[in-house]
Amino acid sequence: MSLSKRFAACILAASLFAPTAFAQTYPSKSITVIVPYAAGGNTDVVGRIVSEQMSKILGQQLVIENVGGAGGTTGSVRAARAEPNGYTLIVGQMGTHAASVGLYPKLAYDPVNDFEHISQLSDTPIAVLVRKDFPAKTLGELIALLKADPQKYNNGHGGVGSTSHVACLFFTKLIDARPPMVAYQGSGPALNDLVSGQYDFLCDQIPHLVPQVRAGNIRALGLAQMERTAALPDVPTTVEAGLPAYQASGWNAMFAPKGTPREIVEKLSAAANQALDDPATRAKLEAIGAVIPRKENRTPEGLKAFVAAEIAKWVPIVKDAAAK
Repeated sequence: MSLSKRFAACILAASLFAPTAFAQTYPSKSITVIVPYAAGGNTDVVGRIVSEQMSKILGQQLVIENVGGAGGTTGSVRAARAEPNGYTLIVGQMGTHAASVGLYPKLAYDPVNDFEHISQLSDTPIAVLVRKDFPAKTLGELIALLKADPQKYNNGHGGVGSTSHVACLFFTKLIDARPPMVAYQGSGPALNDLVSGQYDFLCDQIPHLVPQVRAGNIRALGLAQMERTAALPDVPTTVEAGLPAYQASGWNAMFAPKGTPREIVEKLSAAANQALDDPATRAKLEAIGAVIPRKENRTPEGLKAFVAAEIAKWVPIVKDAAAK
């Protein structure tokens, strides 16, 4: 074999070996996990709980970085454009990786094709909540007030395209009322202002809301699912409260930039699954009302199929509600 051919063969062998060798030593430093909302919201809370356990499993710190803005799409764009080396991840959710497709005609990323899918981290029930001194004591009373004079009551949410925004659009569409909407840079700031009475009601995922409901700082009028949750056992479902059509849930999942080596994606997926199977981590998530996802949605292939199905489900609802 000529010298030039041997050199080419060596280069080819090195190129084939490099990704595997890199994956074997991964991670060798801390990993940035983008949460595309302000601190204190549902995605932030779930992301921190799971990342804490994944840090122990992987032997390197997973560091949360809150990158809010544009309903979570600012942080999502940043994650999609990051170097695909396994050291920048994102905890996305139904708003950023499904509903955003229907809300932003020129969305700068494709939730299915611009990310490597790692694992779903949680399912999250959605509740309708009001400030603690709001006159309505039941979901039916809230609906009656909104239908009678929708412009009188303000509806807060975590930003255009966020899960809380989509959940609010769906709720107000069902009751045929269009109250003024107040957008925040994430569910955390939105929750803070509901607690302080700056606006009237919110539809959002419950994990970050449970402590405030238990403390009596806000009131939950209905849970948008078929069964009550142990985290808030006294809160009726929307079926019990007289609005059975309002069935909605959010979710959180972990993604990496497109092109991240398969070996690294599989290592991260395995770590996420191990974290979700850890009894202490499960207890923390369940205590705040989060639901551990099905096993099939905790694989890269399963999560990708789930995201595609969520886009197909929510985009028509969002476009219809937003148009009205």
